[in-house]
Amino acid sequence: MSAAPAAALLAALAVAALLVTHTASVAVICLVLLAAAWRAPAERRWPYLVGTLLSAGAVVLVTPFVEVIGSHPLWTGPTIPVLGTLDVIREELANGLFQGLRLAAVGLAFAVYALRIDHDRLLSAAGWARRSTVAVALATRLMPLLERDARDLRVALRGRGVRLGPMQQLSPLLAGSLERGLNVAEAMEARGYGRAGRTRAPRPGWSTLDRATLVLACAVVVGAVWL
Repeated sequence: MSAAPAAALLAALAVAALLVTHTASVAVICLVLLAAAWRAPAERRWPYLVGTLLSAGAVVLVTPFVEVIGSHPLWTGPTIPVLGTLDVIREELANGLFQGLRLAAVGLAFAVYALRIDHDRLLSAAGWARRSTVAVALATRLMPLLERDARDLRVALRGRGVRLGPMQQLSPLLAGSLERGLNVAEAMEARGYGRAGRTRAPRPGWSTLDRATLVLACAVVVGAVWL
């Protein structure tokens, strides 16, 4: 599957998760995206999955205590000045689960985009919005590149018998990121980026699967509107 149809399908799933009004529908979208993200290498997928699932879980836990809806209490706690009575209502818990699943779906869609999409091919496919896609691709690839730099740094330090804590690794990682930014800028300038009459590598045509994926993406959004 080409990068552009795959990205369109991920965007459609994220939009669908924000449009549907049934918890079960959002849960199905989360399971599909989680299965796709799970196919990425374990050492790369865990920061995305842990961050997304912890954020979604926090929404589920906090919502019943900050929202005031419903009339079926499951637990009533103490009364705190300014905050009022802490309680857990069945409707609040259901809404917290719904909103947490929404956040998880959007986070998992981004995780799959960062882990499974070839950003270079996506950039070459969007020639009509080249400047915007360059910014998006560079921002998206920041986290994977930092992961690779941190892994290489730990291996190099281990070979020299040196051990640094997580906070002590920030300085060399920051310096490496700045140096990489300069190298990318020099490479883009040397290749004539932004000048008229640019050339590009030939791209393969879209397959039947790519066209079917675009149709599926549109169907997902339309179906979400009606659900």
